[in-house]
Amino acid sequence: MLLKQGIKRAADKRKPIAGQRSVWVILMLLALSIGVAAAQGTEADWRQATPKELQALLPARATVVKEHIETEMRTASGITDGHGRFIAGVVLITAGYSADGKYSHYFVVQVPLQVGQLSLAPGEYVFGWQRDGDALDVHFYDAATGALHGDAKAMRIQGDTRVESFKIWPMQSKSLIQIGRFGIPYHLQK
Repeated sequence: MLLKQGIKRAADKRKPIAGQRSVWVILMLLALSIGVAAAQGTEADWRQATPKELQALLPARATVVKEHIETEMRTASGITDGHGRFIAGVVLITAGYSADGKYSHYFVVQVPLQVGQLSLAPGEYVFGWQRDGDALDVHFYDAATGALHGDAKAMRIQGDTRVESFKIWPMQSKSLIQIGRFGIPYHLQK
């Protein structure tokens, strides 16, 4: 009888209490959510892409509808999360092509992106702009088909900013896509 009671007490000590189970469940869920957040990365993880990364990503001749238009690689700019995902673009040399006057830039988006009020899914785009007073109306098109995706407004950048033909600023600094003296705010979508 004493042996049976001793075995029962030892077995009871190994059984977790309901409260202990809850703590373990909470800890496991917390560890899982931290792992998912680390895998997805945050806006703080994005950095300026190197010229070598941009050269590997962006084409020397961008396919725009049915044409292969040269790009000006010295104007290439982009950002990366360091895990193979980029937001990047480059100026197109459109003189002599049917795209002349309609498109000015080739743009690669590898994550869902909000540009101004426009949502862009991952893909390849071209965009062009028209002056509208002290702003630019920027029109985004699908690179392969030329279908219009929508418009965004680029406003004059305030303060002392160098004029750039094209620059994508990392999210930690300005979170802007700069065209000349103008910028369109952007952010990642979930």
